[in-house]
Amino acid sequence: MFHLQTLELLHWDYCRRVQLPLDAAIVTIAGPNGSGKTTLLDALRTLLGLECSGGRSYKTYARHANAQQVWLRACVDNRPHGRPGSSRPFASSLLHGDRVTLACRIERAGGDWQRRYVLADGDCSIETLLAAPEKELQWLGVEAWRRRLAAAGLTPAIARVLSLEQGQTDRLCEFSPKELLKLVFDVFGDQDVLDRYEQARGHQQGLAREVEQAERELGHARSQLAELQNRVNNWRQRQLKLRERERLATEVVPVLEWAEGREGLLREARDLHRLRRHLLAEQARHAAQRSELLQLHEQAQAATARVGALKAEGDAAQAAQLQARDAERPVEELVKRENELRQLAAAEGDAARLAELHQGLLERKRALDKRFDEAQGEREALQQQLDGLAGHRVPPPPADVQRFRQALRAAGIEHQWLAEVVDVRDERWRGAVEGMLRGLRWMVMLTSPAQEAQAFALAEAQRYRHYVVAPQAVRLEAPANALLGVVEFSAAVPEWLLRQLAGIRRVDSVDAGRAAGGEWITPQAFWRDGRGGRSVWVDPADHQFGAGALEARRTHLQRRTADADARLTELAGQAQALKRQLDDAQRALRGQHAAEQLAERATEFAEAHERLPALVAARRAASERWQQLQAELERAVRDDQNAKAAYEQLRQQIGRAEEHAEQQSREQRARLASHHDEVARSREQRARLPARWRTPEVLQALRDEHTNAHQARLRAHAIQHELDSGSWETDDTVEDRFVRMGLAVGEQQQSLDDRKAHNEQARIAVHNARERYIDVLRATVRQYRRNIQELGQLAGVEVNAELPHLENDDTVLAQAGLSVKFNFDGKAAIGLNDGEASGGQQVMKSLILLVGLLKDDDTPGGFVFIDEPFAHLDVRNIQLVGHFLRSTRAQYLLTTPITHNVEVFEPAEITLVTSKKPRTERWAPPIAVVQRRGAPVA
Repeated sequence: MFHLQTLELLHWDYCRRVQLPLDAAIVTIAGPNGSGKTTLLDALRTLLGLECSGGRSYKTYARHANAQQVWLRACVDNRPHGRPGSSRPFASSLLHGDRVTLACRIERAGGDWQRRYVLADGDCSIETLLAAPEKELQWLGVEAWRRRLAAAGLTPAIARVLSLEQGQTDRLCEFSPKELLKLVFDVFGDQDVLDRYEQARGHQQGLAREVEQAERELGHARSQLAELQNRVNNWRQRQLKLRERERLATEVVPVLEWAEGREGLLREARDLHRLRRHLLAEQARHAAQRSELLQLHEQAQAATARVGALKAEGDAAQAAQLQARDAERPVEELVKRENELRQLAAAEGDAARLAELHQGLLERKRALDKRFDEAQGEREALQQQLDGLAGHRVPPPPADVQRFRQALRAAGIEHQWLAEVVDVRDERWRGAVEGMLRGLRWMVMLTSPAQEAQAFALAEAQRYRHYVVAPQAVRLEAPANALLGVVEFSAAVPEWLLRQLAGIRRVDSVDAGRAAGGEWITPQAFWRDGRGGRSVWVDPADHQFGAGALEARRTHLQRRTADADARLTELAGQAQALKRQLDDAQRALRGQHAAEQLAERATEFAEAHERLPALVAARRAASERWQQLQAELERAVRDDQNAKAAYEQLRQQIGRAEEHAEQQSREQRARLASHHDEVARSREQRARLPARWRTPEVLQALRDEHTNAHQARLRAHAIQHELDSGSWETDDTVEDRFVRMGLAVGEQQQSLDDRKAHNEQARIAVHNARERYIDVLRATVRQYRRNIQELGQLAGVEVNAELPHLENDDTVLAQAGLSVKFNFDGKAAIGLNDGEASGGQQVMKSLILLVGLLKDDDTPGGFVFIDEPFAHLDVRNIQLVGHFLRSTRAQYLLTTPITHNVEVFEPAEITLVTSKKPRTERWAPPIAVVQRRGAPVA
């Protein structure tokens, strides 16, 4: 905020030309009543773009001088104030000098007075301004001038304080809390906003009453219009029903009947075409299947021939093995005999050793007899298992499963095991299927779901550990490469089992499964699911599903039986050799000598040693050849079985497909003959219908409206019933009357809606704006409280203010007040006008309240006009008020009458003394200037 430094008046009121210094913190204007003290303050107000006091006007002062032009000029300080880095007050006006000139020119214009304002850099005299070309100076109107000064720090709040009437400045402490709050709002510009809000609300209430009256009138008109509307609707509905009845009978029903017949013929033609294409495709597929069947037959014959050839080769190899073994055995026996005799000859002559050898041979014989008995028992058990497979389609179940079947049969519950309905289509994947279904092989599947509760009770009683289910027949297509694709079911199984097998992918190896991801299984039954991977391999001897499982189990048992026979033969040979050794030992004990036999048969034993290696090699080669042929024979047998099964399956499939195709062909020929007759009848019906009724657009519209001919006929019957039984309007003029009435009501409604919308928008806008403005009011009061508290600290007075309760409510705003308490000298708190304060305290309270109105932290300083602040004060209180004024950062222009108490001049650095104009003189006497020694000179 800027400070005043000099003031110059030219032809203002009765001042001819006066130049006064104001460059001081406190300037006192002294003089008798009527000597022009207020005239000087009004000159400053006019120069600052404010209104004069006491109902006066700048025009009044201009007329008194009776001059063509009146000039008011002031030089103000343009140096930065406040916080470091603050800008100059008039920087926004591009004025950067330390001083700025403010000038107001008042001149006659068409019989009236007008004022214009100008800003100039530096201290420019009136003559300089007069000599300057008009276009170089930017003369402003009062509103633009106020905006320029507001930008320089003369805020609207300070402007309102400067505009206070004479005598108001020293009576602020006498205000009530409501009056003080109103003054604060008025000074800071908030009261005008609140008043405008109140005016807007009053205007809206008046409009609301007008809207209510218009609504009542509109309601009466609407009731009349509604009555006419009902009559018009009744008349229109009758006309519509008459037209619709005629249209249904003559157009809609015949056209829809023809169109529906035509669509049926088109669908039949498409079906016949698809059936023909399907039959042709089936014929081509049957031809391909027959060719495939021939190939499978040839493959089966080739596999059978290979089995026969391998059996022949195997028999020949087995015969060669037996021949080699027969040739090897005598030579091997001679070698063993020589070893036995040598062992016995070594013990001869030593009776104890010979007895020990005899005893060892006896113990070996007993152990060998025991092993022979065990092997023979195992062989008999295998033979029993092999005999038990005879007459079965699948391997027999365990004992607990058989017991539960007996209980189910005794209760009359029809059922099957899962093992009885499952077969494997591809033997390569048998291991994977057996592993996945091993835990479910004895699952009981009931034929009738009604017997499920009875079966559950039996399973509970016998503690049957396998599932008991009553599956429904479900068809599920197996995805490509799913494990379900190699499993065949001859009866219904649970849906969850089908989905489980359909979700497992068949992969060739673990690496392929890891690359594919998801759930998979390999031919070697390594299974991977969401929990991880593990092997579910089942030994072929434990296979269960289908004829292949039975054959695999039989082959396994036969192999084990053959192994048992081989072990028995081997044990018998060992027993024979051991018996011979035991006989030799007994003969030695009787005195016969083994050394003599060795000498006698030395040549025979030597030849045996020489021939034995060649015979062993021949026997081993024959055995290896026979084992290799046996493995190939097993593979060939499996291939032969698979080929025969595939051939038989395809043969049955082709037979069923050809029978079905022949039946479809007969049906197709019958449908084609009937279709030709229907086409002929449709063409005759089409010829009777106009072409415009048969366009695609018209047909689609009729379908959208009536769906089909049957619905159209039902609609026609319903319309005729309504026309016969209803009460209908027959006056043709009712529609014209309704149109005229509707236009009038529509105009009323539109006018009323516009008024209501505008009033509601205005009401909401005013309410919302005042709601938001409440925050501004609260900020204003908080700022004012902070100002007066800070000023109270400067004056040594404790000031407390209770913030009013402000809400967006008329009653609350009307009753709100600003209660301020003052505490002087540590005594009890004093209110605004409670009669307990002294005269000096009253003045101090008023000054604090006044200066608080213009205090601004952002723009410190400023100036204020105070009218006679020292009236009726004693010396001590005058000193207190003067000290307070000096302690603030504002510039004060005080007025005081001529008085004998010189203490009123003590705070002032400059005193301006005015005098009354003599009656005989045109101009008032010059204004005297008294400047305190040491004060700055303007």
